[in-house]
Amino acid sequence: MTETRGRARHRRRGKALVIGVPAALAAAGVLAYGTAFGVFGADTRPEAKAAGTPAPAWARAAADGFASVDALGQKGTYGGRDGRTVTVRTLADLEKYATAPEPYVIVVAGTITVNPTGKEIKVASDKTIIGSGTSGHIVGGGFFLGQGVHNVIIRNLTIRDAYQGVWNDKEHDFDAVQMDGAHHVWIDHNDLRHMADGLIDSRKDTTYVTVSWNRLGNNNKTFGIGWTDNVTADLTIHHNWFRETEQRNPSTDNVAHAHLYNNLLQDDAGTAITSSYGNYARGRTRMVLENSVFQGMNNPVIKDATAALVQRGNVFSGTTGRNESGGTAFDPKAYYPYTLDPTAAVPALLKSGAGPRSSLGTTPAAAAAATTTLTVAKDGSGRFTSVQKAVDAVPAGNTSRVVIRVAPGVYRETVKIPSNKPHITIEGTGGSRKDTVLVEGHASGMTKPDGSGTYGTGGSATVAVEADDFRARNLTISNDFDEAANRNLNGHQAVALRTAADRIVLDGIIVTGDQDTLLLDTAAKDRIGRVYVTGSYVIGNVDFVFGRATAVIDKSVLTLKKRWDGTSAGYVTAPSTPAGRKGFLITRSTVNGDVAAGTFHLGRPWHAGGDATLDPQTTVRDSVLSGAVRPTPWTDMGGFSWKADRFAEYRNTGPGSGPAGPDRPHLTAAQAATQDTAHWLDGWTPATG
Repeated sequence: MTETRGRARHRRRGKALVIGVPAALAAAGVLAYGTAFGVFGADTRPEAKAAGTPAPAWARAAADGFASVDALGQKGTYGGRDGRTVTVRTLADLEKYATAPEPYVIVVAGTITVNPTGKEIKVASDKTIIGSGTSGHIVGGGFFLGQGVHNVIIRNLTIRDAYQGVWNDKEHDFDAVQMDGAHHVWIDHNDLRHMADGLIDSRKDTTYVTVSWNRLGNNNKTFGIGWTDNVTADLTIHHNWFRETEQRNPSTDNVAHAHLYNNLLQDDAGTAITSSYGNYARGRTRMVLENSVFQGMNNPVIKDATAALVQRGNVFSGTTGRNESGGTAFDPKAYYPYTLDPTAAVPALLKSGAGPRSSLGTTPAAAAAATTTLTVAKDGSGRFTSVQKAVDAVPAGNTSRVVIRVAPGVYRETVKIPSNKPHITIEGTGGSRKDTVLVEGHASGMTKPDGSGTYGTGGSATVAVEADDFRARNLTISNDFDEAANRNLNGHQAVALRTAADRIVLDGIIVTGDQDTLLLDTAAKDRIGRVYVTGSYVIGNVDFVFGRATAVIDKSVLTLKKRWDGTSAGYVTAPSTPAGRKGFLITRSTVNGDVAAGTFHLGRPWHAGGDATLDPQTTVRDSVLSGAVRPTPWTDMGGFSWKADRFAEYRNTGPGSGPAGPDRPHLTAAQAATQDTAHWLDGWTPATG
């Protein structure tokens, strides 16, 4: 790109998603955790389990806590262990088995996107729904357990991203798990985040519930219990990590017996989410709260005057506001046995042990056969201390997946995935995509250290991907070139991530820079290069998504930054699409940022090198546009008119959207039917999660 006007540091207003924790700890009960990255089961047929072959331990596991208590005609909670084990990869199959009258162990192998967004899949009694390793994701929806549904296990899943752009959303009741009058439910080892309403809603006398070893994050109304005047519900909530959640952590209203122990509630300073309160005993609740840790929480423990709350063994660090107790509650050991972990051990225990496990929902043989795992840690605790060294260790011509798991830290280096090393995944292992950062500060006009010339735009990339079937997730890729300090340099283009290959998946990452942040390219002009970006943030100001690839940006946030001098002006996309191919499709996403109103174009045509044969394309559809978007969202570039190329919108909303007109073309319904993700990716189904 040719524009070199500078940048200012950006302050994100968005919420940081919480994902990915190292799978390193052997935790409680029957679970024996391995170190292999999660994979799909070896055989997807319902009949795959041979007669006489015992089911794996995860298919036979039963709940602890109140979910283990014999009551209401149900002897504990063991889900579908008496039925067949089936593997599902589609929404239709998941609904088929979840609603069936027979017991099933349902293994979710891969990402299932819920349509319509917000739909809660109905679950019938006697079901275990479990993710295959760490691959089981439910995106854009959740589960519903209605009146009388019982003996259900929801385990080892990531349920995420039904958020509709409104923080205190009162219109979209999109929960990860909602229970209305259910009993004997075990919710265990899940990653629940970024929903429009609750992560867990336990309502209308739902009882005999255990919620254990989950990660709950990036949400407002996190875990609500109540919606009843009756005082009959019994719940156990233990070993859960609440991080960056505002309220209902949980809120327990009219609960007969609420036993909370060994939980971690964490509110990090300086983030976009501030807690309003932690554990809350409401109404006539009786609560026992033991050996839990509260870090940075506002009002960490509160109670109504009518509630009873007994505290013992809890630790509070950096908390402010109300911290209350009083009254007589109950003795949990009168209902079930349990063992407390030492309070001092809770943070480390949960940061490494909560959330989905690679060993659940799969077999050791399948895990070992399907993937190779390499570890990177700056402190020397991994096999390698840099990401590039791990890439160098991958054999040329590898034919199976290699997962490079990168521990939290800032890795100042450039990384190149050469074309002869396909099937590589780089993933951060921290609790947030912000924990693992790959960063460098090169710019196009900078001279290389060896004096051999300047980097050029493509050469400035912090991470360069030239191999097919690459995946990145749960990390940040950054170019922190300082435009203000280098304002006289000719060539401010500074790429964070460059892709020049086919079947690239960017799932749950941050790509951040200023000008030319994300270069989505192909290996050559006549080569296809498909890219799928989902659940991610792309941050910049000038042409910060550009190139000739065929790319879908789905359910993501395009964050607009001010320039280095504090001014607001820029361009989101600059496609250089070859004629006859598809360019950029932005769908179900958000365009916003802390910039002045009406200052950013959605795109302009980049005819690289003055190539008049190119036919640049950007379509923005079903997305939310902030007021920063110009009323005439497209503009010319380099003497080429945008009207001679392919730029259009369809069904966008928000203050930056506008009616169709000569300077704002909209697709017809017939045109839109051929400009969706399936048509864009042309037979390729990305593997996410």
